[in-house]
Amino acid sequence: MEKLTVQTKSHPYDVHIGSSTYALFATVYKELLENADRIAILVDEDVAKLYLPKLEAALQFVKDKVVCKEVPAGEACKTIETYQDCQSFLLQEGFTRQSLILAFGGGACGDLAGFVAATFMRGIQYIQCPTTILAHDSAVGGKTAINMPEGKNMVGAFHQPSAVLFQTDLFSSLPPREMRSGLAELLKHAFISNEEWTLQLLANESFTTPSEKWLAEELLKGIAVKAKIVGEDEFEHSTRKFLNFGHTFGHAVEAACGFGRLSHGESIMIGMAYSLLLSEVLGHTNRTLTDQLIQFAKAQQYSFEPIYDVSFEVFMDYMQKDKKMSHGKLNFVLLNGIGNPFVVEVTEEACLQAFEQLKTRAE
Repeated sequence: MEKLTVQTKSHPYDVHIGSSTYALFATVYKELLENADRIAILVDEDVAKLYLPKLEAALQFVKDKVVCKEVPAGEACKTIETYQDCQSFLLQEGFTRQSLILAFGGGACGDLAGFVAATFMRGIQYIQCPTTILAHDSAVGGKTAINMPEGKNMVGAFHQPSAVLFQTDLFSSLPPREMRSGLAELLKHAFISNEEWTLQLLANESFTTPSEKWLAEELLKGIAVKAKIVGEDEFEHSTRKFLNFGHTFGHAVEAACGFGRLSHGESIMIGMAYSLLLSEVLGHTNRTLTDQLIQFAKAQQYSFEPIYDVSFEVFMDYMQKDKKMSHGKLNFVLLNGIGNPFVVEVTEEACLQAFEQLKTRAE
């Protein structure tokens, strides 16, 4: 089992990765669970069918305190209605400021559960128990949120978890689409931190069909990148913005597709290709790198279909509502070469040019 500590001003906490992390509930985190007066498992309905008994078995020593609340699978759970339903559930079950939430599902479930924890009685503790590779990014760092019709993650809060427990044997049942989704965020962490690592990933023909051992090692690298940045900039005033590489256009793709047609990571893969195109003009990356990423993505079954089905105007409308807008200016994370991200204002004209180039070069 591997462990990494995230140092934030709020409080430090550990991220555990391995095939027996749930055993830690009865040892390392026994006092935390025993001190809670009530414990809620907020669980993705699909995950509940597969793995809820496994988590409940690890919580047998506090089973009299535990209640479960199922929420819709995937991004469908990140709505005002589901958020309100969860808050009402906690109140009806007698939860207090001494209660605890366990987020059991993918990144969307973790975002929802974290926001519920952040706002219930002005904030209670929670533990992230991610069941997808994608959540190696979202479960660490304390960003919590729900979506609005106008855009992704528009309502949320910074609220750090008390711990993050990755049980890697749960990943074996992930469908190919979820593998692609999570590994896109891993590639993002490489792009903003390390050239050698990035090129190794781009050369990996089995990138989306990894072994459990390879996956655990690579996820730890990705989490280490995020933990370092979060420790420097917990509330996204400076370097934490680099974690948004690929996300400005990627979130627009995800929103334009209705939060479901493409997964988050599949949308971010398109967003990274788009950002590299902008970097060719405004940074110091070359055409070879952009084309390498596009060809890699296509070989690994990532789709670029939305850029042909949706107009630039629709994407631009979503980008203009992006949280990274500042004083009406559209900001992108670009690269001055692999491992050297920077934030820059980009004009609508440059965005249109990059969009047209992406349509041509992704064919």
